[in-house]
Amino acid sequence: MKSKNIKRQSGYSSEFAQNILDYSKPIYSLSIELEAQMKFVDNQRTDEVAAYKAWFSQSGLPPFEVKFENQIKLPVYMSVVTLENLQAIEVSYNIYFKADDIREVK
Repeated sequence: MKSKNIKRQSGYSSEFAQNILDYSKPIYSLSIELEAQMKFVDNQRTDEVAAYKAWFSQSGLPPFEVKFENQIKLPVYMSVVTLENLQAIEVSYNIYFKADDIREVK
């Protein structure tokens, strides 16, 4: 996701994520399976998984990817979810998200 003149800061922050997402609107899970992010050592890809990623959407925003350090269980496509301990960071005008877990809203 590209940033739009949002105040910059360093490091992941839950406050930064709150400035981007509107928590009064639902967040939808778009992924049906996790995508593994492989670890790199000395600019060489290894067979070790460093994290997992999944895609989400919210009205008014482009789809965004969230990184999870552990393998999580995704709900079915287009489920309304909450992201546990969601944090965001801006790097070169791109916004990246990470979260600890996901919970389906019933």
